[in-house]
Formats: sequence, structure tokens, C-alpha cells
Amino acid sequence: MNSLKTRLLVIAAAVLASAFVLFPRSVVVKKADASGVYTTDTIRRIPIKYGLDLQGGMHLTLQIDESKSKVVDVDDALDRALTVVRNRIDEFGVAEPVVQKVGTDRIIVELPGIDDQQRAEEVVQKAAFLRFQITDESQALEKVIPRLDGIVKEKGLSVAAAPSVLGDTGKAGGALADIFQQAEKAADTAGTAADGPFRRLVSPGQMPGQYLVAMKDFATIDGLLAKPEIAAALPPGKDVRWGKDSLMLGTEAYLPLYVLDSRAIIDGTFLTGATPNQDPLEGAKVDFVFNNEGGQRFRKETARHINDNMAIVLDDRVMSAPVIQSAIGARGQITMGGNDLQAAQDLALVLRAGALPVPLKVVDGRQIGASLGQDSIDAGVLAGSVAVVAVIVIMILYYRFSGLLSVYSLILYVIFTLAILASFDAVLTLPGLAGFVLSIGIAVDANVLIFERIREELNAGRTARLAIQEGFKHAMSAIVDSNVSTALTAVVLYQYGSGPVKGFAVTLLAGIVASMFSSIFVTKTFFLVWLNRKGEHQTLSI
Repeated sequence: MNSLKTRLLVIAAAVLASAFVLFPRSVVVKKADASGVYTTDTIRRIPIKYGLDLQGGMHLTLQIDESKSKVVDVDDALDRALTVVRNRIDEFGVAEPVVQKVGTDRIIVELPGIDDQQRAEEVVQKAAFLRFQITDESQALEKVIPRLDGIVKEKGLSVAAAPSVLGDTGKAGGALADIFQQAEKAADTAGTAADGPFRRLVSPGQMPGQYLVAMKDFATIDGLLAKPEIAAALPPGKDVRWGKDSLMLGTEAYLPLYVLDSRAIIDGTFLTGATPNQDPLEGAKVDFVFNNEGGQRFRKETARHINDNMAIVLDDRVMSAPVIQSAIGARGQITMGGNDLQAAQDLALVLRAGALPVPLKVVDGRQIGASLGQDSIDAGVLAGSVAVVAVIVIMILYYRFSGLLSVYSLILYVIFTLAILASFDAVLTLPGLAGFVLSIGIAVDANVLIFERIREELNAGRTARLAIQEGFKHAMSAIVDSNVSTALTAVVLYQYGSGPVKGFAVTLLAGIVASMFSSIFVTKTFFLVWLNRKGEHQTLSI
């Protein structure tokens, strides 16, 4: 840009944009108290975020849960699980997290600024294994209930009832209540068979393959279903799965129990996308998309099962079981029942990130304070201030007026660097502070190269204007070489480093970009302003 006015406008625009990004703003925070009541609070928050070492956050230690799945190659399974967990954390929106394998059997997850431990654990642990299965229409469970009750009586099986809370509570319509009451009366008149726990506690629901169990009896039935003797007597080729959401019948809550065809018509391996959505009538839901192969298979299978109920099963829990009214292609949706939009967002998140290859359990989960905290922030600010003051003094003493111009550019450089970090939601860690202090030296390095070339041109008898022009021109190749090599190093550190190393690399890259603009474009503009006021025959103090 040859126009001085245009240059000044560009600099002014950059300063205003930086000020807008860095200006503290009010943020509405929504929190729930112990009773589950949500309250809102407005706080002032600066755009620069701090890492776990400066502000604290969540620390989770994960391990393969071999009680749920026997794993042959633990090391390979953990590597694959690490990739899925990392993808989920990236989708979760946590900036600069640490997700890494420790030893041969554990994964460490550090989430700066996250204080909802339960939600973080659910997102990380959820297997996200999605299956679409047709509900049973052959009354297979009812046919084996006498046998199941006989096994309970013969083996003397019993399970102590225990309180349990599953899913959210919803309202059931009058038709469902009538069905339940009829089933209950039928059980009461069934003679001695009604004495068995399955005949007495499990009643037909509102659709084929659905049964209802009172929440107070859930622990009993669930415990019996887990018994090897009972599991072996269940209908072959069928899966028995609990529903996610409970139903209210009068004043009592019931949980659906589904009997499904074991063969899934399709599973989540064909998913290419999942998006949360909010419907005024249906509430929160997740819209999903299959790839071409999955879409063709889904369309073919649903066309064979029109008017049947299709259960959407996530991690062995039935999310919903809608009626297939027509063939479904590559797109579909999962309704979230009584859950809010955040639950839909979390489900979409884990579906996009993929299913865990093995189940994980949290062996250590805790909310931690800042390990270095305010003292480290103060020390970093002090180090940066000392570096800036030292650079200012040296540049002014050695380069006089030209050094003063570089100081003005350095001030803008600091503003630009912080604005870049804030605009990309980068997190400032202690290594990041070190990278910022280092980049201050890099920022004036280009000016040193330029000033030395200007000196050479002045010593050769050039005018101030020509010396400035030639100085910037001939120093450019050296400046580009040094900054590109440093940027490549930072890219490698970011690609292969862990969280703190990535923080250092991000800050260094932001500093390089800002220094190229401030030390070349801004400094040259200041020289042009000086020439415009003093004239090219004025002696340049350098």
C-alpha cells in the first residue's frame, strides 16, 4: 500500500478490532443448586482464558472397565479409546485440554475451566454404541414368564430392592393407563402364577414388545435379569433392554422394558453427522445423517418394517421406539423425551466423535484448583514487563529516534498478539506465558535487521527516504526466513506436543503473526509519517 492515509486507516482498524476483542464483557452464567433449581448470574469476564495450571478445572483418570467387557489387547484398545475421547473433548469445546495415555492402562483428561464433573464424566464415559432394532411382536417374553418365575422359585433367587433413579419422568396418556390397569387385573386373576416376580411385577405396555415395571420394583427385576440362570432362559434371538425415560401412571412412576429383535437393522458405524435441535412440540432432539451405504441399507430395512415399532438403542438403553410410517433414507432423528437441549447437544457430540471401542470407568475424578494460580500469573506478568522495559531501553539507547518508533510498534504488537489469542479462544498457560515473553524479543528482531540495513544505506550516501525504502526491501528476505523457520517449529510442537506444549506453540505462532505486521507494516508507516512531516533530506537518528 503506497498511500499513507490507507496505511493509517488499516492500523486504526486493527487497533479498534483488537480493542473490541479484548474489551471485558458481561457473561450470563446458569447454575443449579443442590435442589436442582437453576439460577442465573451475570459476571464480567476477560476474553483471555487461563489453562488448568493457572485457573484450575477438571482432572479425570480413566481406565478400561473389564467388568463389562473382556479385553485381549489392552494397549491397542486404550490407543483407540484415546482417539475417541480426544475427539469428544474437542467437540465438548474445551480449549487446550490435556488428553494423554499414562502407562499402559490409563488415560488422563484435564479440562481447564470446567466445573460440571458429572457432565464431563458422562461425555467421556458414554460408549455411544447406537443400534436400531425392531420391537418383538411375537410376545416372546410373555411365553417364557412362567419358566422365569419357575427358575426364581426353584433356585431361590432374590434381589434386595434398592432405590434407583433412571432417566426423566414423563406423563402417560389415558390409553396407556387403561392398558396397564387391564394388565394388572389380568395378573391378579392369573391364580398361583401371579405369585412369581415376573408375572406380578412386569405388565404389558402400549406397544408390541414393551412392558412396564414400577420404579420401586426396578432393582428387583433388573437384578433378576442379570442372573445367569434367568439370562439363559430369556427368548433366543431377542434382546431385553430398559427404556431411558420413566412414565407417570397416576402417582407412581414406571420404567419401560423392551424386548427387541437381536438383529439390528443398522448401527451407528454408518453415521456421518449428528446435530442437536429444539422442536416446540417434541422438545429436544438429535438429527442424524448416514453415509450413502448406510442410507440405502436404512431405506431398505425400514421399507420392510412399515407399521412396526423401531427402537433406537443407545448404549443398551432404548431412547425411543417410534412407529415406522414409511421408508426412511439417510436422515433421521432421536427424540430426547423430557431432556433439555444440553442433553441433545451432549448426545450429538458423542455420536459425532464415535463409539468407544471398550467401556471406560473413572478411577479418579476431582475438581482441582489452580496448581500455580495467581502467583504464577503475577510472575509471568512481571517477567513480561521486565522483558518489555529492557527491550525499550536497549532499542532507544542504541537506535535513538528509530528505536522509539519500534517501541511504539512493540506496544501495538502486544495488543495485536493478545487480540489474536482471544479471537481464536486460545488458552493462556504457564508455557504460553513463556512463549509470549519469548515472542517479545522476536518482535524487535525484525526491526534490528531493518535498522542495520537502513544504516548501511545512509552510510552509502542515500537520502533518508531512499535508505528507509531500501532498508525494508533488503531486510525482508532475512525476516521472512527467520519467522518461517520459527513458525514451522511452533507448528511441529503444536501437532505432536501435549496440552502445555501446545499452549506454548499457539502463543508463539500468534506472536509471529503480530510481529510481522507490527515490525514491518506499522514501523514503516511510522517512518513514512515522519518523512511526510520532516522531508526526506532530514537527518534520521538511527
